[in-house]
Amino acid sequence: MKQIRVLLIEDHFLARMALHSVLSGHSQIRIIGEASDGESGITMFRQHRPDVVVLDLRLPRVSGFEVITELRKEFPAARIVVLSNYRGSEDIYRAVRSGAMAYLTKDASGEELLNAIQNVDRGLRYLPHVALDRLAERMPSVELTPRESEVLACITQGRSNREIAEELRIAEKTVRIHVSSVLDKMGARDRTQATIYALQRGLIHLD
Repeated sequence: MKQIRVLLIEDHFLARMALHSVLSGHSQIRIIGEASDGESGITMFRQHRPDVVVLDLRLPRVSGFEVITELRKEFPAARIVVLSNYRGSEDIYRAVRSGAMAYLTKDASGEELLNAIQNVDRGLRYLPHVALDRLAERMPSVELTPRESEVLACITQGRSNREIAEELRIAEKTVRIHVSSVLDKMGARDRTQATIYALQRGLIHLD
């Protein structure tokens, strides 16, 4: 079984030690580094290129939001799990919009954290119901046409414009128009964000 290389970014020593203890007890997890502030966390990511980062949002020097933004800008494939005391819809929204793939509060169980890390390592998002509920509170309603809903469903499955065109038996140019319309209506900057929004609002349900 592949080991998941994890970098911890947490400024509180006891919290960091507790995280290390919980995660290192799983044979699939290998802690490859620990940082106590955002700046050193970014430096350690550059040095070790972990599979998954677990970080708090309240960090000295460079905030967790800034760490997420910087890492995703420099390393677009960076996979980040937020573990924070922040429970507000805006905090969750900012973290997810910045590029975090999972958001857990610090009262999450070790099993749930492990599940989040495993999902994120596979390129999947992990947002528990409480996070989805908070996000739904701040998101506007979206009204899509039946065809746009079909396109959105294909987007959430990771299909390209060509694949969507073949699936729906329409021109690829038409697909591009529908994709643009979907992103605009949802206020999403890209397909990834549209997928997150669709799942958050229950527009799409993945089996």
